[in-house]
Amino acid sequence: MTKQTDKKRSPWSWIPTLYFAEGLPNVIVMTVAVVMYMELGMSDTEIALYTGWLGLPWVIKPFWSPFVDLLKTKRWWVLAMQLLLGSAFAGVAFTLPTAWWFQGSMFFFFLMAFSSATHDIAADGFYMIELDSHDQSWFVGIRNTCYRIAVIFGQGVLVPVAGLLQKALPDHDKAYTWSLVFFGLAGIFIAIWLYHRFIMPRPVDRSNENMTATEVLHGLKEMLVTFFTKKPARQIFFVLLFLLLYRFPEAMLTKMASTFLLRPIAEGGLGLTKEAFGLAYGTVGLVGLLLGGIVGGMLASRDGLKRWLWPFVCAITLPDIVYVYMSYAVPSNLWLISFLLFIEQFGYGLGFTALTLYMLYFSQGEFKTSHYAICTGLSYLGLMLPGMVSGWIKDMVGYREFFIIVMFLCIITFVVTAFIKIDPEFGKKK
Repeated sequence: MTKQTDKKRSPWSWIPTLYFAEGLPNVIVMTVAVVMYMELGMSDTEIALYTGWLGLPWVIKPFWSPFVDLLKTKRWWVLAMQLLLGSAFAGVAFTLPTAWWFQGSMFFFFLMAFSSATHDIAADGFYMIELDSHDQSWFVGIRNTCYRIAVIFGQGVLVPVAGLLQKALPDHDKAYTWSLVFFGLAGIFIAIWLYHRFIMPRPVDRSNENMTATEVLHGLKEMLVTFFTKKPARQIFFVLLFLLLYRFPEAMLTKMASTFLLRPIAEGGLGLTKEAFGLAYGTVGLVGLLLGGIVGGMLASRDGLKRWLWPFVCAITLPDIVYVYMSYAVPSNLWLISFLLFIEQFGYGLGFTALTLYMLYFSQGEFKTSHYAICTGLSYLGLMLPGMVSGWIKDMVGYREFFIIVMFLCIITFVVTAFIKIDPEFGKKK
């Protein structure tokens, strides 16, 4: 296939599957692992701490992003990481039924996280190379939507499937049924790799296969210097605060939301079955997230990010109050729970659009792939650190007081947003 033919290939042929492949390992590592470890007998404090560490590769990925930027092509890195991810899923499947299931599964989850973080760098760089500014803004809702479809698949399909397998195979323990789920995931990722091997376009991408280690390190230094000097020092300080703290309340909430919905009522949770969890949180709630992402992308591409920034901030914070209500009312009606989760997730979808677009905006210029990786790494650090202590705080005060604390922390999101500067024309159709 010629490059000219590749250039005419519609983004619709590769963006949906590329961002599904970006989202699936992330939701497995950061959310499905939480449910699995809870089922295997771990406490909320242990779950939050250990799965919190799994976020480390996304935090430190800027340190190897220059190698993705400077060596080979973005397309090569995407395909290589997808193949490695398939192997990591198989590794988890093989180790879960063993006596060293925790050590083995954590090792392969770390490998999965590292591969996924590298895949993120390459996929986002490929996206920015293939699309112009307006198309990036327009497709941001689509890419976030496909990413969230992967999240729906992880939480809304795989978790219930694990529950159904446990009922269908009562003679086997939970570790065995979860291993079957991960064998299936390995097959899915091999299929995704094969599809992209033939479908992804071959853009004119800088490939520096003959660069020396010294040249790569020089590129790393230049990339870091340009990141921290592209704006005045005062603006850079507020950008860093925004990237670190914009999702601070959500960082506290995310891991405990899953355990709250699944823990028995006697332990302060809602006592949902895995099938009900898959419907309410993994499907209905995430449909709200998808719609929020689509609507957010459409609004930003029509009027620009700056016009909708504060509505997006309100959307990502204020709906968290539904968890305060549920912790006190303890509703048993699944459709009411689903509706409340839909509202909260729709707001998060809108608010996350603002963060994604701002990172794209700030990353413009030379080394945009690496600069975007730095932005996402800092954003993940802002998720990782609060998430690691969220289980301990919840175990200390209980779900009710924990969710009230989260609502007070929403003030931080408003404060850090007030200091960032955005070009009013960014994202508008030209």
